[in-house]
Amino acid sequence: MASYTILSPWYETNTQQDYLDILTIRPVSAEPDDFLYTIESQYMYRPDLLAFDLYGEAGLWWVFMQRNMDVIEDPIFDFVPGKKIYIPKGSSLRTVLGV
Repeated sequence: MASYTILSPWYETNTQQDYLDILTIRPVSAEPDDFLYTIESQYMYRPDLLAFDLYGEAGLWWVFMQRNMDVIEDPIFDFVPGKKIYIPKGSSLRTVLGV
């Protein structure tokens, strides 16, 4: 049976025997201290690189999609230069994730 860390998007998803159940979304709510960021060319199709540069953890790539569900449909191919997204501050994100 798989187990996922608290930083994983699948952390709260149940398993049925050896399979993941339907994804339980981990919401990343809007906070007043989130900042508006314009995706730069070095992060084109690479939310993992931006997550690593901001949070020191590439596995937090999914946070950008969860926080910007109105802007990002595909977490990879919608991550293009010039797109504006909201980014949670590290301290706010730790609170939301319970770390």
